[in-house]
Amino acid sequence: MTRRILVTGATGFIGRAVVAHAAHAGHFVRAVVRSNDVGLGTSGAEIVGVPDIGPDTEWGDHLREVDSVIHLAGRAHVMREESTDPLASFRRTNVGGTLRLARAAAVSRVRRFVFISTIGVNGDRTTTKAFSEDDAPHPRSPYAISYREAESALRSLAEQTGLEVVIVCLPLGYVPRAPGNLGRLIETIRRGLPLPLGAVSNRRSLVALDNLTNFILTCVERPAAANETFLVSDGHDLSTTELIRGLAAAMGRRIVLLSLPTGLLTVGAAIAGKRSLAQQLLGSLQIDISKARQVLGWTPPVTVDEGLRRAADLDAGRDARAAAQH
Repeated sequence: MTRRILVTGATGFIGRAVVAHAAHAGHFVRAVVRSNDVGLGTSGAEIVGVPDIGPDTEWGDHLREVDSVIHLAGRAHVMREESTDPLASFRRTNVGGTLRLARAAAVSRVRRFVFISTIGVNGDRTTTKAFSEDDAPHPRSPYAISYREAESALRSLAEQTGLEVVIVCLPLGYVPRAPGNLGRLIETIRRGLPLPLGAVSNRRSLVALDNLTNFILTCVERPAAANETFLVSDGHDLSTTELIRGLAAAMGRRIVLLSLPTGLLTVGAAIAGKRSLAQQLLGSLQIDISKARQVLGWTPPVTVDEGLRRAADLDAGRDARAAAQH
């Protein structure tokens, strides 16, 4: 069945992939971007410009004849926070902007609203068991708190209006030009620098770009997804050591891994004021995707190794295009 889908955040790596996959599947796609000149001309999508997504955004006719919204746009992790009130800044976009769009969607008789959230709503670590949809939320950062509040507001709106809300909580995704700490890790591998992470035995759930886009479209298309929350991952957890080796293999790089005790690394990170980085590299964060499998009959279509290879190929392709333009 052909859908008419509005996608926000269409210029990000996830957004571009969702737009391309949805258009390839035969759906009509209206891609929301900050500027009309975004290089999405070959995607098959209709491009509309929305300069800012916030509590006062006017959506006008952009939701006309749309039956599904995939809301990817949001204020993400900020590496160098300049706001004097980070939580207020996150709330403006991630809560106020999301609710404004969802209300406009309900008024326009949009059937389904797929909201892309974060596993950070559940917490930033696991110990004895993987996170599931039944766990009580425990957001720790302003970023995660804002998404938790947005989820609650959307559930209330769904009850009031009949809008079908689907919430999808993501772990770390491996995509070309990955931001944050993953991006720095990839750059270190690219440069062939040694890493002291050869003895890390943690377990972390990740999600490949192709698995994520496939799951998002599944949540648009399957009736059983209505008013449900899902956690998504590749279904195969890795240690940081395994991730580094997999990334290096996908990139065709040799990597030197030094086996320093994790206790020593933890202490060193604490002294350097890098506790958050240590948690991401040394701690565990596992996700149980049983609900996605059982309710939607979904299985990740791409293996971890293939997902890493595809991400590396896309990354290399982007580098080649950028070099050709200069």
